[in-house]
Amino acid sequence: MPNAEQKQKIAAGQGFIAALDQSGGSTPKALKLYGVDESRYGSDEEMFDLIHDMRSRIATAPAFTGDKVIGAILFEKTMDRDIGGKPSAQFLWEDRGVVPFLKIDKGLEDEANGVQLMKPIPGLSDLLNRAAEKGIFGTKERSVIHAANAEGIAANVAQQFELGAQVVEHGLVPILEPEINIKAPDKAEAEAILLAEISKRLDALPETSDVMLKLTLPEQANIYKPLVDHPRVLKVVALSGGYTREEANAKLAQNTGMVASFSRALTEGLSDSQSDGEFNSTISEAISSIHAASVAG
Repeated sequence: MPNAEQKQKIAAGQGFIAALDQSGGSTPKALKLYGVDESRYGSDEEMFDLIHDMRSRIATAPAFTGDKVIGAILFEKTMDRDIGGKPSAQFLWEDRGVVPFLKIDKGLEDEANGVQLMKPIPGLSDLLNRAAEKGIFGTKERSVIHAANAEGIAANVAQQFELGAQVVEHGLVPILEPEINIKAPDKAEAEAILLAEISKRLDALPETSDVMLKLTLPEQANIYKPLVDHPRVLKVVALSGGYTREEANAKLAQNTGMVASFSRALTEGLSDSQSDGEFNSTISEAISSIHAASVAG
């Protein structure tokens, strides 16, 4: 069973979820934005050391607490390392009051029917057991929608809920993330199809199943409000999807009950070369602005 105190924090907490889960494929870009270019590392291990240093710096910043950040999504290698002298998930919850989640997807299949499904996840059951043992509350799994293709979106949502059911069986809460590409030419139409597919799946869930949803900020404000209000949904969080922090915050503030789960928009403006004072000030401003947009509705 999910930790009851953590469940209450997510359900009722007035804050947002930080996405600190860049994987091997997206880490070089994240490091470059942080001011660390590829000349600074010669192997994947060195690269992951550097991104862990960045994540640790964020997680130990004075402003990174459960007052405004109610959860954080971790990459598997982050879960397996320490922050502040403790295993990462334990540090986040015990020292910061932040609920820990784990990214479990292993990347995307090639596009078909206007969507990219998730690749298979080898050793999923073992990973979920290990996550539960380490104090992880829930998981996050991402797939992508590129076009308003009803067949593709239905397959995408079906895969998300099938994986979510396996996560629930292990006593964890899944964040289902069928992202819609913000550059999709028929994005609004795709959102309407996605809403219908998710609603149908939610209505079929047993009362013992709680899920969360991570969705692209929509074209029509509050189109996802029925999902926010659904009894099987613990929280609906929004991804920034390539919008700047200013754009993402403005869109988020228009959607009642949705809160942020930003990655790049959270780390915008942070730099490896900043002093601790400069870094802590920059992340504090970011956290305050994203928190304000998250609770605006």
